[in-house]
Amino acid sequence: MNSGHSATDTTASKSAALRARLAPYVESGAVPGLVAFVLRDGREQVEALGVKTAGKPDAVERDTIFRIASMTKPTAALATLLAVEDGKLRVDEPVDRLLPELAKRQVLNRLESQLDDVVPAKRAITVRDLLTFQLGFGIVMAPPNSYPIQTATAALELGQGIPWPATPPSPDEWLRRFSTLPLMHQPGEQWLYNTGADLLGILVARATGESFDDFLRERLFEPLAMIDTDFHVPPAKLSRFTTSYVVDPQTRAPTQYDAIDGEWSRAPDFPGGGAGLVSTGDDFLRLSRFMLSGGSVNGKRLLSADLLRQMTSDQLTPAVKARGGLTPDFFARHSWGYCISVVTERDELGRSAGSYGWNGGLGSSWYVDPSKNLAGVLLSNCAWTNPSPPPLFQDFWREVTA
Repeated sequence: MNSGHSATDTTASKSAALRARLAPYVESGAVPGLVAFVLRDGREQVEALGVKTAGKPDAVERDTIFRIASMTKPTAALATLLAVEDGKLRVDEPVDRLLPELAKRQVLNRLESQLDDVVPAKRAITVRDLLTFQLGFGIVMAPPNSYPIQTATAALELGQGIPWPATPPSPDEWLRRFSTLPLMHQPGEQWLYNTGADLLGILVARATGESFDDFLRERLFEPLAMIDTDFHVPPAKLSRFTTSYVVDPQTRAPTQYDAIDGEWSRAPDFPGGGAGLVSTGDDFLRLSRFMLSGGSVNGKRLLSADLLRQMTSDQLTPAVKARGGLTPDFFARHSWGYCISVVTERDELGRSAGSYGWNGGLGSSWYVDPSKNLAGVLLSNCAWTNPSPPPLFQDFWREVTA
């Protein structure tokens, strides 16, 4: 048998195995629809299963558009690094030059403190702090209203929970509201999720003189031909969009969270770097190829290999990791680069050390493994119930990495 037949047979076998792993989740109704993409040594594998809207015959297809939630975060880092490449920002400069609202921060004495129980920040917040989520502010992994700072953050409608694009105000007003809050921890002392990415969007806009979404489109999405990645779905593309579901805590069944013509059918006032994008599997394969190439597209360098290496390398000290992450064991086999998870030793899902990527809480996951010339993307229309990957995603990654 020649090598061509061997490669074809192997691809067909892997395709059948992946489909067999994923199909039960759709057939049982646990997830209405999904599309899985694997890029292995330059060869693509695509499996589309289920429907865009439960109870309707509109099948998920290769070009179906999904809400990717926190998979937005790595694009915020890339936009920031493109601004660094342009000389508009420096990674280790204080943000005060462009975000004067964040100068001379006050910091809570303890997370449990009332908002006026504060001390001065020991140093300024830097661009690196935003990129690595060490600015001293983020989502607290506790029930709502467990701490006064949580209650105050929610009251300001800063969009620090499950994505809902119509809620947060315009960037300048968002930052004005945010600046009225103290930090939760001293800059550089604690890893806290999410807020750094939203701040990066405002920072990039002020550094470049363009809106964050325009800069992303011009400098990243258009050069990479990520033609369906944006902060909303225009009318002409709504037929390719999905209904979004969350799991009902009582019945464990998917229940509608957002309709096809809902929150993502119009441009938001705040295009945040934390969670606002929609995209397709093909667009993230294009992003994967760009990352695997070391920052080039079609032979043209878009981002320096050094900045890309920084982004995808462990940027946290052991002391910071010891203070905890999204889950109690979050940093056991992973760390954090610039708005992206980095695998530090082969993880429980078979991903190699040096792999990097991230997940989206509305039902998506993306990782790249340079050592295997491998990338995987799984997009679904049903949200996760907590930060740990649900069984569907565990099975996807174990099959991809086997």
